[in-house]
Amino acid sequence: MLNQIYETCEFIKTKTNFTPEYGVVLGSGLGGFAEDIAIEFSIPYSEIPNFPTSTVAGHKGALLFGTIGTKKVIAMQGRFHYYEGHSMKEVTFPIRVMKYLGVSKLIVSNASGGVNSKYKVGSIVLITNHINMLPEHPLRGINDERLGPRFVNMSEPYSHHMIAKVKEIANAKNIQVEEGVYVALQGPTYETLSEYKMIKNIGGDCVGMSTVPEVIVARHMDMETFGISVITDMGNEENMESVSHEEVLKAAKNAEPQIRTLIKELICSYT
Repeated sequence: MLNQIYETCEFIKTKTNFTPEYGVVLGSGLGGFAEDIAIEFSIPYSEIPNFPTSTVAGHKGALLFGTIGTKKVIAMQGRFHYYEGHSMKEVTFPIRVMKYLGVSKLIVSNASGGVNSKYKVGSIVLITNHINMLPEHPLRGINDERLGPRFVNMSEPYSHHMIAKVKEIANAKNIQVEEGVYVALQGPTYETLSEYKMIKNIGGDCVGMSTVPEVIVARHMDMETFGISVITDMGNEENMESVSHEEVLKAAKNAEPQIRTLIKELICSYT
């Protein structure tokens, strides 16, 4: 894998001559954050050696390089999912490339289903922890110590300092945010009512099909990580709303301006 990382990084460096500090993964319906970046370079995934391609609506499929304020940023305009048929190593490969390009702080966003009764459609949730229920682990197999340790300390998968900073920003901007535990399931089916009940019973507040693999690999490579969700549908113990991917994208789009503000301000002000 290390040779593939080197090959991909060398290609990107010939196209950009750019050393980013922040990496951002833009989830379903949140691709508009690209408008907040003063973009210097854009490379379609299809042109990048060893990159898979995204097959999901709402994920445009390009790597963006630019600045937010004085900070240099690389953003994935669309992510890869295990349910698309990619291996976990393929899903998380861009995170490893980001690290080798210079990224030390990773921000991941997603659309998720809510089970916490305090949430509603459109709620913005700061991810404080996660429960991994995906069927394959991104670190399974022989470990390369040059990438990270065999056994990764996951006592703080989501940076307490970054969460505190975003809460401070949200308060100043009068943006309501919640906190919660994100549960990762394989998908691509949305959860059944019984699955929603299970998620609540095991301590989950929201559920989705992404994010956790990227965060695990980021922590494996000692990157500071922040995660944020927008609740796009709700399920509780009594009933469950009908949901479609179009409705998920619409709900995410409605919350996007506030999420963009939080991420932009975090990047500009965090030290």
